[in-house]
Amino acid sequence: MTVQGLTTIKSSHGPNETMARLESAVKAKGLTVFARIDHAGGASAAGLSLRPTEVLIFGNAKGGTPLMQAVQTVGIDLPLKALVWQDASGETWLSWNDPAWLAARHGLSGVEAVVGKLAALLEELAKTATAA
Repeated sequence: MTVQGLTTIKSSHGPNETMARLESAVKAKGLTVFARIDHAGGASAAGLSLRPTEVLIFGNAKGGTPLMQAVQTVGIDLPLKALVWQDASGETWLSWNDPAWLAARHGLSGVEAVVGKLAALLEELAKTATAA
């Protein structure tokens, strides 16, 4: 699966454990969890079915503010988000927006160091959440 600007990796765990590990890793890094959105739960409440699909929204002002100071429209893509989802074959995946893609989308320049730090952080969180 290839979606422009989206990084997706396979998890060694089921959706619930992957999300729990991700949330734990986010909190261990001192980041704020703003919301956890259970799309499958919402679908079920509406009488519809959806495989496990859950979003974690997280971040901190030190990471996002410099980007918004450069170009405020990047605020539509912040705070950071990660999606844990299960495909039709039962495999679990973790997806997130590539910070470099977000920077390009909003025409950011001069923020490469911040973008690099965010990318490294997301990679580290993803590995913690998905590794065996």
